[in-house]
Amino acid sequence: MRIGELARRTGVSERSLRYYEQQGLLVADRTSGGHRDYPEQAVDRVVRIQELFAAGLHSRKIARLLPCMRDADGGPSEIATPQLAADLAAERDRIERMITELTNSRDVLDEVINAASRRDP
Repeated sequence: MRIGELARRTGVSERSLRYYEQQGLLVADRTSGGHRDYPEQAVDRVVRIQELFAAGLHSRKIARLLPCMRDADGGPSEIATPQLAADLAAERDRIERMITELTNSRDVLDEVINAASRRDP
């Protein structure tokens, strides 16, 4: 499929798709006219990349991780390594800390909102 169709099907801009390719996260063949030609499984790959970026991983870590994941279900492949698992555990711990900090911030805001709502205008 062409880059425009992949962008439409995944909701990701063509610019982002070119960036993913530049970073080695996504691979496209080229037509005789020089246009990118993505396989059908590129849709799952782009979705997976988006999920990993949303989790706070950077492109270098994603590039290390993607070969160890199956695109269709996100499960591990046979080449997942103990070091990669340790790196991902550290990322998970970082995300857990962020969740805790955001939850605390939300709670403080809720208290301020509730206090302000009880006051007479």
